[in-house]
Amino acid sequence: MTTLQYIAAGNGVSLAVDAAPANGKPAIILSNSVGASLGMWDEFVARCSGDFRIIRYDTRGHGQSQITDEAITIETLGNDVLRIMDALEIEQATFCGLSLGGLTAQWLGVNHAGRFDGIVLANTAANFPPATMWHDRAKAVREGGMSPLVQATIERWFTKPFQEANPKRIAEVAAMITATSPIGYARCCEVLASTDMLPALPSLALPVRIICGEKDPSTTIARGEELAKAIPNSSMAVLDAAHISAIEAADTFAESVKEFCSTLRRK
Repeated sequence: MTTLQYIAAGNGVSLAVDAAPANGKPAIILSNSVGASLGMWDEFVARCSGDFRIIRYDTRGHGQSQITDEAITIETLGNDVLRIMDALEIEQATFCGLSLGGLTAQWLGVNHAGRFDGIVLANTAANFPPATMWHDRAKAVREGGMSPLVQATIERWFTKPFQEANPKRIAEVAAMITATSPIGYARCCEVLASTDMLPALPSLALPVRIICGEKDPSTTIARGEELAKAIPNSSMAVLDAAHISAIEAADTFAESVKEFCSTLRRK
């Protein structure tokens, strides 16, 4: 059983957190992609709640987490995670981030390695050029809201066969995207435009599992291989999915994370 709670992140911003109670199992923190909410992890929770203490949260400006219209950085998003961990009295956890969440994971692994025993980087990259694309997208949602982006986002996130076979889940994800705060989406687009973790990744000494989608048009297998080359203690899995592999390849995603976590040495 989990309970939604709100954790202060400073400057009047609170973060929506769905945290299982302490249960003696290792903690894993899940971080969503831009345009999604913690609901994107429903499949993982259904498959792994017996293996972990699962903490999932809405990234700042997404779902039920607040945001102000002030510029944020990857450091802002990383510090949000540390505030959640402190509030829940979690000394150490595994961190699993997908897309934008994976960028946050890289920053945390480089700058706060002591708080984590391992990192999962799913459908992500060390940087997301060109910056102009993200600035244009931020401008578009500020002016026109989220609705015009929904269909194109669904096309990038899921293969056609998955969309056709799972209309109910696709409708839920479309509603998730539509409900995202335009300011939150725009500010996180600006984080994607400005962040480059690649130079710092050789210093990421934690064990890292990289998960790629074989049919992902956004963060390709080549981008995953770039991460694997840069991170010393990394392994890579390629799943039959597009961008949101935690949903489309839910079984193999969960298996890969569980297998990786079984190798970690925890405090």
